[in-house]
Amino acid sequence: MQKRILVCLTIIGALAAFPVWALDLHQARAAGMIGEKNDGYVTALKPDDEVNALAAEVNAKRQAEYARISGQNGQPAAVVAQLAAAQIIIGLESGAPYQDAGGAWKTK
Repeated sequence: MQKRILVCLTIIGALAAFPVWALDLHQARAAGMIGEKNDGYVTALKPDDEVNALAAEVNAKRQAEYARISGQNGQPAAVVAQLAAAQIIIGLESGAPYQDAGGAWKTK
């Protein structure tokens, strides 16, 4: 249990360390263009080149961070990503699209 808490805190801190793209991601979420998936990654809900590029950039940074945390904690990267997804979804602003545990799309 303590290891999961440590992993969650590490994830939250790491995701907060990306303020440059966080603002753009926030705006894209607020506009309903990008949604948070239940696997720790984002997807373009209204795809165009700019939204697709933002989603790819966010996902690449998250993948690298999940791998780093995985290496530090001995958890598989997929487990780290799922723990991150839960924390990200909890912290979403009102109106942000997200995928629930069953895969259905909802709005916070």
